[in-house]
Amino acid sequence: MIAFNRMVKSIHHAQASQLDAVFHALSDSTRRAILRDVAPREKTVGQIARPYSVSLAAVSKHLKVLEKARLINREKRGSFQFVRINAATMKEAERWLSYYEKFWSQQLDATHTRPTPAQSQKPNSALYKTG
Repeated sequence: MIAFNRMVKSIHHAQASQLDAVFHALSDSTRRAILRDVAPREKTVGQIARPYSVSLAAVSKHLKVLEKARLINREKRGSFQFVRINAATMKEAERWLSYYEKFWSQQLDATHTRPTPAQSQKPNSALYKTG
């Protein structure tokens, strides 16, 4: 029984670490832009780096973070490295976030049903009808 508990804790820790790596990778706007850039099709590292005003080494560091989080896959073909998105990893993060969706949905729904300050100060026109 103790070995089983250790195994479960180990699996849980590995999943939490993976999720931490994903959210860390997504916390940077450049890395999010890179993911969006490679989402439709794979690109070479040079193609990915082109729109950014940073060195190829800096882009490579971003790619390493994305790769560690398993958000991208790199494949060397000849003298080029091709990068493509690994959407399955994002699905895990989406599953984690979806649990909390009910909370923000309830709060957003509540803000839409509350009268705005301007609405609450308007006189009720039915009270002023004559006739």
